[in-house]
Amino acid sequence: MNARPEPVGDMHAADHALAERLFAEIAAMTPDTEGVSRPAFSDIETRTLKYLEDFARSEGLEVWYDAGCNANFSLPGDREAERFAVIGSHVDSVPFGGNYDGLAGVVAGLVCLVRAHRMGQRFARPVHVLAMRGEESAWFGPCYIGSKALTGTLAGREMDARHKGDGRTLEAHMEQIGLPVDDIRAGKPLIDLDRIEAYLELHIEQGPLLVGKDIPAAVVSGIRGNIRYRSITCFGEAGHSGAVPKAYRRDPVLAMADLLVRLDESWTTILNKGDDLVLTSGVVATDPEKHAMSRIPDSVSFSLDIRSQKASTLDDMRELLESEMREIERDRKVRFETGEELRVEPALCDRDLVAGLEQAMVRTGLEPFIMPSGGGHDAAVFAGAGVPSAMVFVRNRNGSHNPQEAMEIDDFLAGVDILFAFLAERP
Repeated sequence: MNARPEPVGDMHAADHALAERLFAEIAAMTPDTEGVSRPAFSDIETRTLKYLEDFARSEGLEVWYDAGCNANFSLPGDREAERFAVIGSHVDSVPFGGNYDGLAGVVAGLVCLVRAHRMGQRFARPVHVLAMRGEESAWFGPCYIGSKALTGTLAGREMDARHKGDGRTLEAHMEQIGLPVDDIRAGKPLIDLDRIEAYLELHIEQGPLLVGKDIPAAVVSGIRGNIRYRSITCFGEAGHSGAVPKAYRRDPVLAMADLLVRLDESWTTILNKGDDLVLTSGVVATDPEKHAMSRIPDSVSFSLDIRSQKASTLDDMRELLESEMREIERDRKVRFETGEELRVEPALCDRDLVAGLEQAMVRTGLEPFIMPSGGGHDAAVFAGAGVPSAMVFVRNRNGSHNPQEAMEIDDFLAGVDILFAFLAERP
């Protein structure tokens, strides 16, 4: 395929119908009381992969599963290629999530393969599409579990993490599905990374930039790393809300509030210096068995998610967190326990891939636009493992990790066209 056939007219209409069908049927298979729920390493996730397998076989594509029990797809004859590009993403979701986060990237790869196969075309390089398990941290705590397992970078302590629902370990869930847990604990990659010449991932944008700029799709320059604490607990002393004067209080809720305000002030300072940072505490709770309006709590637990494109900023924030907690402990006579720290390093997208995708945008008639990724993605794991990686974002209203994700299929196909044009003419 030396020149890219334009996917216009009947072909583009067929792509539109195909994408709508896949998204709608998978959403119908995995509903929750609101949105969709596809838990990592669950039967629902397995059924989703089986649906994609059946669809791909019906289109004449090759299908196989790797040692991580992820589904793989290719054009006929490309499975055993010595070197190949990968279009990948995940099929799991957060609880009560949106249908497009992760799934859009898998469907994008399949649309590229189906388009080429129906047109009787080959890509400039063989292409494998990878539908992965277990990217979301909502179920076990660790994130990017599936891609870490594939690349041999999943830590043993992460395999000991327990499911938020049934309390069983990640290792137990993996073993039940058939993953080689001993190899994963030993840090052995489950695939031959040297055969992958590029990892590409299409994903919905999880912020408002593309909507605000009225741009359907963009190329990603880099991916924020993060430091995460699933649960930090501040311990104080219980008391009656009307009987304990301020001077005698050891209030963990006010101590937590003090800490978050200090971190927020430092966030502003870091941004004013021109550095990148975002900070979130998405879970805050006192003990529901004991808390009451008229009771000073004896403890409060909260999550903390710190993200930046610079590893040094993450290091600085970790040091700041420790120093602020120690000072607040002295001032308010409380005690903080951070629990397990999870860290993912920032990742820069490969410059050559970014340039190639930018050129592909031009060939599809789009004005080039490059932006950083605020959210983390499997692409960061592949990049960290030495695989050249890059991403395409698709405009999406209302953020992600919620049922109100609102990606338009035409915008999705603009992202698909960028990938297709890049794969068709890549030197």
